[in-house]
Amino acid sequence: MIEGLLYYLLNEVIQNDLYTGTSIGLVMAIVFTTSVYLVALKPHQLGWDEVGVRSFSKQYWIRMLGWTILLIVASISIVAIMDVLQIGIDNHKTKSLKQDMNGFTFSIGFISAAIISPVYEEIFYRGFLYKWFRAKWGVGIGLVASSIIFTLVHIPTYNTLPINFLSGLIFAWTYEKTGSIVPAILIHGTVNGLGVILTAMA
Repeated sequence: MIEGLLYYLLNEVIQNDLYTGTSIGLVMAIVFTTSVYLVALKPHQLGWDEVGVRSFSKQYWIRMLGWTILLIVASISIVAIMDVLQIGIDNHKTKSLKQDMNGFTFSIGFISAAIISPVYEEIFYRGFLYKWFRAKWGVGIGLVASSIIFTLVHIPTYNTLPINFLSGLIFAWTYEKTGSIVPAILIHGTVNGLGVILTAMA
C-alpha cells in the first residue's frame, strides 16, 4: 500500500517509470533497513550480524554457483511457460528501461536491481522475517511463510511470482545453511543483474 501510494505521488513529479521505481526502491531500502535496526537490533543492543550480515564458509561458494545456475534456468523456464499461458507483466520499470535505453538508464536499472534490492530485501525478508518465523514455528514454516510474503510484495509482476517464491526458498535456505545473508545477496544480485542485461538486449 505504501509503495503504491509512493509510486503515484513520485510519478506525478518525476513522470518517468524507471526513475520513479528506482526512487521508491531506494526509499524502501532506507525504510526497511532502518526499521530492522530500530525495532529488532537497537532495543536489544544487537549488531547487524544478528540478521546475517557476516562472512560465510569458503566451501559454500560451489553450492552458491549451483543455486545460481538452478535459479537462472528455472527463471527462464518459468517466464517461457508464463508467456505461453499469456500471463503478462505489469512492470513499469522494465517498460521504461526498454523505451529509453541508454548507458545512464541501464546503470540506474542495474544498480537498483542488482545492488540496492538484493541488500535490503535479504536483510528484511531473510535476516529478519525468515529468522522470526523460524524461531516461532521452525525451519519449514519459516521457509514457506517468508517466501510467500516475498512473493506477494512483487505483485503485480504476475509472470515472475513463481520465480519470486522459488527465489525466496533458495535465499532462506542459503541463510539457514550458512548463517549469513551474503550468499543470498550475491545470488539475488547476479540473477537480477542478468535479468536487467537480458532486458536491455531484448
